[in-house]
Amino acid sequence: MERKYYKGIGALAMLLALNFQHIQAQEQPGRRARAEQEFLRMEYANAAQSYEQLVLDKKKPKTEDLERLAESYYYIKRYDLAENWFSRVVVLQDASQEAHLKYAEVLKQQGKYPEAKEQYRAYIGKYGASPEVERAIVGADSAAYWMQHPTKHQINNEQAINTALAEFGLTPTANGALYATEPNSILQDKSGMTGQSYLRVYSAERRIDGSLHYPNLMTESFNNSPYHVGPVAVNLANDVLFVTRTYAGKDAQKYKAHSQRWKKQNLELKIYRKNGETWTEEDFPYNNVKEYALGHAALNKDEKILYFASDMPGGQGGVDIWYCELQQDGSWGAPKNAGSQINTSGDEMFPSVEGDEFYFSSTGHIGMGGLDIFKATGAKSTFTVPVNMGYPVNSASDDFAFVTSMDDAMHTMGYLSSNRAGGVGSDDIYSFSLTKPRLNIELLTVVKDKKTGEILDRAVVMLYEENKVIARGSTDNKGEIYFDIDKGLAYRVYGEREGYMADSASFNAVYPRQDTTIYLTLNLQPVNKVGEKFVLENIYYDFDQSKIRPDAALILDKLVATMRNNSTLKIELSSHTDSRGAKKYNERLSQRRAQAAVDYIVGKGIERDRLVAKGYGESRLVNKCADGVDCTPDEHQANRRTEVEVIAY
Repeated sequence: MERKYYKGIGALAMLLALNFQHIQAQEQPGRRARAEQEFLRMEYANAAQSYEQLVLDKKKPKTEDLERLAESYYYIKRYDLAENWFSRVVVLQDASQEAHLKYAEVLKQQGKYPEAKEQYRAYIGKYGASPEVERAIVGADSAAYWMQHPTKHQINNEQAINTALAEFGLTPTANGALYATEPNSILQDKSGMTGQSYLRVYSAERRIDGSLHYPNLMTESFNNSPYHVGPVAVNLANDVLFVTRTYAGKDAQKYKAHSQRWKKQNLELKIYRKNGETWTEEDFPYNNVKEYALGHAALNKDEKILYFASDMPGGQGGVDIWYCELQQDGSWGAPKNAGSQINTSGDEMFPSVEGDEFYFSSTGHIGMGGLDIFKATGAKSTFTVPVNMGYPVNSASDDFAFVTSMDDAMHTMGYLSSNRAGGVGSDDIYSFSLTKPRLNIELLTVVKDKKTGEILDRAVVMLYEENKVIARGSTDNKGEIYFDIDKGLAYRVYGEREGYMADSASFNAVYPRQDTTIYLTLNLQPVNKVGEKFVLENIYYDFDQSKIRPDAALILDKLVATMRNNSTLKIELSSHTDSRGAKKYNERLSQRRAQAAVDYIVGKGIERDRLVAKGYGESRLVNKCADGVDCTPDEHQANRRTEVEVIAY
């Protein structure tokens, strides 16, 4: 099975195998051989650590090692780190064709659409066009439009049930909700692919406002399996469950890859019927774990059609959505493909039904990146053309498992799952609501050069609300960009452009009584000139310490992004103290702090030879506050700074 089917799916309880085993016995491997075996077994969390040990700080690491490190981060959805390493790979002469494509995909997954388009076009120039790449470019253009013209959906991270691990695939029930999650337990067996515990089904309380509370591990028999369990579909009476799980028996699918023999445990669908206080297990009749995977079930309203996803033969390609019809004797009829209007050569999965509206997620239709949520009208294999749900329902990352819990003329509520930036963990569960049109409040942002005051066109600007990107676009030839915002909410605006250090600004909630425009200016520090100096604001260290604090890491991450976006940039990163304390002591402390900051940046994938760490102690004061001079705390603080100087561009 080609690895391409795994892209962008990660810990979503993929419809392909989640448990790979190497059949042939092996001798105890060396360090590189161990990393290779972890990678081929798709134990990407382990492989990332192993390959990082092989390449970190080596002057000329092997291209294959760099590629596999980048791919490992890609498959476990650490797209920021994958981007850092892929950006080093693609400039090498022997970089693979797949690495160039994945670099573009990683950029798109993070919403960096102009940069992704540039890489897709470079890929076409080098390797030729393909329908997949052409769709990706159209998707990047569409995503930019959708982010600048978001829908009125309000999206809320359900933090009361989300953890640093994965939660997804929520199904509303009469008394609450069921969903799949990775339990946070050191006692449970771990998945080699994710490095986390195998999925289990949890329940949660669902309140009238749609919020979720009190997560609880289900102890019923359907949750007992050595591998993944979930997600779950449920009938209206709440007495029949359709449970997706990884097959745990011996009849696994066997195949050859990389001159070695492997077996994989495919997904299967189990039916559980409530019998008093217990659950009776049945096999879904069309499971075939030796040949394909099957799962992600959904019932229509009258419970006579069961939709599911599978890579069984006879589909449109990749993973398709199929359906079975309930027969008069209570059995399920033979599977039928939902048709080419829904299914593509990519992957379609996570179906759900609300009346005549059919929702699903796809990598094959025009989307923002990864899995996108689509809506079509119809049933069985007859549907209207699917419509992308737009932003913020969709994001640059994977968005899936869309279900409605209430739908009337005034209000729609429901849930979706996503691994978008700004979440609590990897995959998170989000609630959504949609209400009547609101008051029009417009934010006008102008982006300028901090030194010259010149307006900057083509600057990328992102609008954040509670650490979530809710809109994104580029400035026009006047250096301006407009966003629609809501009253009563606080926002942050972030802007970046090649050749400049990013800038951000926050503003408090507004409560206008009529249509209003708010004006805001971002000033970007240029880094495209040798000798340019500037202070990194808000870089603080604990007393007498050089360890990078979390608040300092956020500022250094901006510098990482700046260096990644400006591949020829080289800098000196210097640390400075005030005059209090011994000069030699201050010099040594500042050197440790500068080195710690450089080490942090290198750990994010930036080449060490692009950075110089220098501690100047108290030798470069910016004011009069030398030894013996009486100064205020603020004056001393001005000397305690971290500074960047451009030494090459």
